[in-house]
Amino acid sequence: MTPAPIPPRPATPGARPEPSPADAQKDRSMELQKQLIGDYYARLAAVPETGEKTAATFVPGNLSELLQVFDIVPILPEINALQSGMRKRSGKFITDAERLGHSEDVCTYVKCDIGMLHDGNVGPTGQVLPIPDLLLLSYTGCFTFMKWFELLREEVDRPSVMLQVPYQARGEITPEMKDYVVRQLRSEVIPALERLSGKRFDIDRLREHLARSRRAEDDLVAVLEAAKNRPSPIDAYFGGVYYIGPIFTAFRGTEAGCEYYRVLREEVEQRVKSMRGPVTPEGEIEDERFRLVVEGPPNWTSFREFWKMFYDEGAVVVASTYTKVGGLYDRGFRHDPADPLGTLAEYCLGCYTNLSLPKRVELLSDYVHEYGADGFLINSVKSCASFSAGQLLILREVEKRTGRAGGFIESDLVDPRYFSGANIKNRIESYLQMVEQKRSAGVAGPGVAS
Repeated sequence: MTPAPIPPRPATPGARPEPSPADAQKDRSMELQKQLIGDYYARLAAVPETGEKTAATFVPGNLSELLQVFDIVPILPEINALQSGMRKRSGKFITDAERLGHSEDVCTYVKCDIGMLHDGNVGPTGQVLPIPDLLLLSYTGCFTFMKWFELLREEVDRPSVMLQVPYQARGEITPEMKDYVVRQLRSEVIPALERLSGKRFDIDRLREHLARSRRAEDDLVAVLEAAKNRPSPIDAYFGGVYYIGPIFTAFRGTEAGCEYYRVLREEVEQRVKSMRGPVTPEGEIEDERFRLVVEGPPNWTSFREFWKMFYDEGAVVVASTYTKVGGLYDRGFRHDPADPLGTLAEYCLGCYTNLSLPKRVELLSDYVHEYGADGFLINSVKSCASFSAGQLLILREVEKRTGRAGGFIESDLVDPRYFSGANIKNRIESYLQMVEQKRSAGVAGPGVAS
């Protein structure tokens, strides 16, 4: 999911001036991505004038191509929350929601969304966002999504439709699971979209959007797998959230999305040829000292500070699970125009949040081996149960399978109260020192930073 332009950190006495967002290095693809997201929010803000219909939905399991068939604009509460976090607006929204009675333990995305709604529904770009005409829930492994939409339904009094997606308890998608989701698409979701839009379902138009999705997915996978090179031309965690933004939100299945991923792939391939490291807000990483796999979402309220901790150590994230929440394309899935509804079902069933713990352990272990990682790090997010549940077990199991040392840090999604920069920096430095010591001694692991 895609961040806003990265804000500067507060200056400290004696420190060199912090570069402004305008000073931060950006590739052409990053500028293009910024334009796409800006246009998206402008389109939402113009809904009262244009009369376009909108549907609130979530990133994992989103049905972007199907919404495009009916010319319905998606509203993505997660994206609004993380964008608000990047712009330092989420703290007030969260405390406002807590004053309304929402617990400190509730997902901070939810509280940010509810607080924003009660604060005039002013979005992260300062424009008032429309109230969604429909609440479309594709349930993919995160129970909070259901409660979130129950709360929104009470707040905005709009109709809702739920696509129930079976959990991959045994680590596989069965024909029965796929058929169950397809039946719901036919009997529940498509009729609801027809009623909202006043348009008939056009399966040929859906096929066209799916074909475009497939093209973009090919390019995205090429970008992500470029991290197997040494040095890696990309950071697959911090930089990766830029890369996944268009395909995980409103631009999968569009020509604009295809163009973005074509440009991005060309840039990354050129970096591979030139043997250049990733571009970061602080500059290019010229000395790749550590290759890491990261599990868990990033912190958005201190995103640049968080990223700089890795930059300062020459640590590059070569693979991450967070960049798979909207689709495991690198494991072989592609949207298939030949099976329009079936491929939508398979997509929903295969999102990372719908995987069992054993499958997550397997995926992380594979990433460590495939990308030649020196270790793996878990960022455990206080309020995100779908990620944090079982992470200590995951850490121990991945250590056993890979022989690489694991590290564990804690923060939150968009609540600035739960980001301790000094503590996290200390843990990262201690962890990387341990990795270096074991590497120098010819020992891969296991071990965990304390």
